[in-house]
Amino acid sequence: MSRRLVLLLALTCAVGVGNVYFPQAISPLVAAGFHLPPDSAAMVVTATQVGYTAGIFLLVPLGDRLPHRPFLVTLLALTGAGLLAAGCAPALPPLVAAGALVGVTTVAAQIIAPLAAGLVAADRHGAVMGTLLSGSIGGMLLARTFGGTLGEWLGWRAPYLVAAVVVMILAAVLARMLPATTPPSRQPYPALLAEPLRLLLREPELRRSCLYQATVFAGFSAVWTCLALLLAGPAYGLDARAVGMLALVGAATMLWTPFAGRLVDRRGPDPVNLVCLVGTLVAAAILTAGACGGALGLTALVLGTLLLDIAMQSGMVANQARVFALRPEARSRLNTAYMTCVYLGGSAGSWLGVRAYGRAGWPGVCALVASLAVLALARHLPGLYRRRGGDRSARGIVSASA
Repeated sequence: MSRRLVLLLALTCAVGVGNVYFPQAISPLVAAGFHLPPDSAAMVVTATQVGYTAGIFLLVPLGDRLPHRPFLVTLLALTGAGLLAAGCAPALPPLVAAGALVGVTTVAAQIIAPLAAGLVAADRHGAVMGTLLSGSIGGMLLARTFGGTLGEWLGWRAPYLVAAVVVMILAAVLARMLPATTPPSRQPYPALLAEPLRLLLREPELRRSCLYQATVFAGFSAVWTCLALLLAGPAYGLDARAVGMLALVGAATMLWTPFAGRLVDRRGPDPVNLVCLVGTLVAAAILTAGACGGALGLTALVLGTLLLDIAMQSGMVANQARVFALRPEARSRLNTAYMTCVYLGGSAGSWLGVRAYGRAGWPGVCALVASLAVLALARHLPGLYRRRGGDRSARGIVSASA
């Protein structure tokens, strides 16, 4: 793969993932526009994430069955139509439905990752995955800045309409630039849908990768879903642009992801997972101070979200590298199983976060993040200890034989 193609695919990942996340920054504007309470407008965010999870499960396996270029172009065209429908929605229910459609179809990043893994050597997987993930994370974070700023200037409909134009332009570019590929599988669609579940049952390394990233991403989603509610509330009294500016600060962490990919290539996924989970726990502690308001609270939110973003990105690179190494001929189906679990975790995190915020405020959201990190660490640490013990025993046997 040329560097130009890698960057184009990273941009596609950014646009595709960004469509899922810019509604987080404008949910207060949607609530005000439809004269609804803020937690009702948050349903748009949840519906888009649930739709995204459904799209991963229903559409991503087709990446092993269909040529990638026409498949990606068609998905982007459908996403553009969904964004246009959302921008023209006359009430909340049609907006929720259009958001779900956008979520289902904007799965380009999950098609691209297995495609790229098949076009590069094994010793470059981590680096290329890190670059693509930088695009995804950049889209995730910058989309909030885009949505919040544009929404404050022109109303909540503007981000949807502008995103629709951007997606359509990208579809036209990909139709010309993406190389032709040969699908690795001829299995019928029902068999492709069943295969991710079979892989989950057969591959313990896939299961633990899913657990680690689902818990971290649930905490990540809970924080960013509730952050707009916190900043718009009495502790800060800020508008939707504040969420976007905070996300803009966090976007600097996408420079970390290629480094994390190279670290995975050199050291393996397990040490990176450990750093990710401990970082999530520390981020939860820092974010708790965000409830104080004022300069201290804003500083805690900046530092906490930065650390949480780094932890989530590092874990994604490590877990995806582990998953793609399992069965090269079934990378799209492996990615389907993995990302479905991850985004189920994210959807659950958004839902739980809103309810934790309603009952216990911002400290309740931070406690949820910490609990999820502890759950993953409880699974990771014993296995890490056993694997290191096995490695030391193997080295001892080799030394004794020598």
